Order: sequence, then structure tokens, then C-alpha cells
Amino acid sequence: METLQVGRAKLTWLNGGVTHLDGGAMFGVVPKELWAKKYPYNEKNQIELRTDPIFLELDGFNILIDSGIGWNKLSDKQKRNFGVLEETKIEKSLLELGLTENDIHMVLMTHLHYDHANGLTKVAGKEAYESVFKKAKIYVSQTEWDEMQHPNIRSVNTYWEKNWKPIVNQVHLFREEIEVLPGLSMIHTGGHSDGHAIIRFQDGEDCFLHMADIMPTHAHQNKLWVLAYDDYPVQSVLQKEYWLEQGYRNNTWFTFYHDAYYRAIRCNEEGRKIDQVERVRYAYK
Repeated sequence: METLQVGRAKLTWLNGGVTHLDGGAMFGVVPKELWAKKYPYNEKNQIELRTDPIFLELDGFNILIDSGIGWNKLSDKQKRNFGVLEETKIEKSLLELGLTENDIHMVLMTHLHYDHANGLTKVAGKEAYESVFKKAKIYVSQTEWDEMQHPNIRSVNTYWEKNWKPIVNQVHLFREEIEVLPGLSMIHTGGHSDGHAIIRFQDGEDCFLHMADIMPTHAHQNKLWVLAYDDYPVQSVLQKEYWLEQGYRNNTWFTFYHDAYYRAIRCNEEGRKIDQVERVRYAYK
């Protein structure tokens, strides 16, 4: 498992599973001639997208950023459509660190689409589900939580009842911004979804930004390259522009949940990559 130390915070990427989605959808209106130079694609025009939670150790707390694609939560048709070749192995990843799901104190949910929220619950019997991280506080924006429970005609296919009902008593909501620990904040951005949030950590001169799905991979660094999946693409552009400028100014680490090639990158003031944490690639089992 790849790790990164940022000030007081230690980040470790767990195995949350993988999807393969249409490259055109992942880069919106950007011509394939451009995005294909930045990110590989297969014979079906799909790109590999991890769904790997970040395990964050900070001030004695065990924290997860998002939860993976889950285990036994998808039908065979969904696995085929979403290009799922590997499901979540969070339990195994945590065991390798000497931990279990009950050792997680907080889960920070950038948003609640199925590929981020499926790992929050698991099968507990016929058509029954239960929380995976039973002792954790689960943080999510108020806007996202509201839409999760009352999805519209577009979002109903990604906000699933089985992912929110078992965790109702664990959820902690915020409006615009919340500091969950000193220097560690969740900030509501909108864009990808109405309630989408990013995560920022600052410890002196050390900082990381987790921009979640407004910059899901290193190839989305261009502020205008946003997803066809975004509900509010102009908001994604504006937010990405603002936070990239902030990050470049401070040589911030940008971390990724979906990137199959880089776990994190760091850029100079001109936006050029000066450091990186590469993902160790291996065959699916």
C-alpha cells in the first residue's frame, strides 16, 4: 500500500475496487485526441478508475476518505456496465495495518454516489444491510445527504437507499465548511453533485487537497476538463480553478481516489508536476 506523510498526517491508500468507465464521459466535451494523450484507454474506449479510500492517521484518529465500491453490492449487469473487475477489499487492507473496521473513528464522504458510498454498508441477510464502520462518525454535506434521501430523476440511479438507511444514526452534517480536526476541513463545493465536498489539510507549510470528483485523476488538471457526469459543470470549473490556484501557490499535494496511475502529485506555482506518489500496479485477482 502506498503512503504519504504530510505534516502530522499519514495517508495510506487502501484497496477499494476498480471500475472502467467510458473515457468520453469522464472527459466530457474534451476531444479524445487530447485526453488520450494524458490517460490510457482500452479497446472499449474505457479508462481504468480506482475506487480506493484514503486511510488517514491524524492526532490519534483513524479516518477514511470515502469508502470504496463495496462487496456484493452490485448485480452482474452493473458490474458489466461499470467495468468492475475487482470489488472492495477494505477489510483485508485494514488487517494488513493491524486494524479492523471497528477501529475507524471517522469517515469523510466527499459525496454519496454509489462508487464512493457502497462501502459504507454491507449485506446482512436477505435484502438487509448494516453499517460497515459501526463506531465511526460519518461526515457529509447537508445538501448531499438531502439529495441522497430524495434523489431526482437523474440522480436516482446513483443514490441508493441501501447505502444510507443503515447509517442514519452515524451521520454528522455540515453546511458550507467544517473543521473535523485541527487543520483538517471539509468544504462544500458543489459541481460534480450539488452536495459535493473537497477535503483540505494544512499543517504549517505542509498541505494536501483532496478534490474528489472535480479532479478525479491527474489527467483532469486542466480547469476546463470536467466530467459529463457532473450535474453542475460550470461550478466544477470555477471551483477547480480556485483550488488549483490555491494549491499551486502553496506547493500542495493533490490526492486521488480514482486515479489508476498516481496516488498524489505536487506542483509548483506554474502548475507543473514536481513530485508524485505512483500507484503500484498489479494484476486483478
